[in-house]
Amino acid sequence: MRKFARAAFLGALLAAPLFQTVQAQTPAPAVPEAMPFDIPYGTPIDMDEAHKGIMAAVTEAKMHNWKMAVSVVDPSGNLIAHATMDGTQIASIAIAQAKARTAALFRRPSKLFQDGVNGANGPPIPGILGLLAISGGVASEGGYPIVKDGKLIGAIGASGGIATQDGMTARAGLTAVGGSAN
Repeated sequence: MRKFARAAFLGALLAAPLFQTVQAQTPAPAVPEAMPFDIPYGTPIDMDEAHKGIMAAVTEAKMHNWKMAVSVVDPSGNLIAHATMDGTQIASIAIAQAKARTAALFRRPSKLFQDGVNGANGPPIPGILGLLAISGGVASEGGYPIVKDGKLIGAIGASGGIATQDGMTARAGLTAVGGSAN
């Protein structure tokens, strides 16, 4: 066992410079010319459309017996409409608003921040949390920008369950107002 450990150690020691050479030769990824999430702003969502999205989200939540808070904000993250289902944990009210605000201000789903912080697509990026703290945002699934005719008109956020339940609830509201989660 000891001979094997020594051989493995020597093998790793000899291979390390080779690995470093290969690593050094790997080109850095190209910098894209297009800005990601460069969605132009449109006329803010009106209260009737916001209520339509909220009611669709609440209907989805009721089908699963989930208790949710659902918020719709304008492109600057200001609250347009909100509903809290009976029995929803109180903390979910502020969280739903923060998810919607995150999606609106950054023009992307709040789940992308969750993935970044958790390292879902590479190394974790804890600095994202500081950026979100400044804007009152959150790194959690359940917030989606509402884009109509290629323009950002607001965002919807849901909270009350686990992240995937929040996401499914918010997507139902997004779909009802003609948005897409892509």
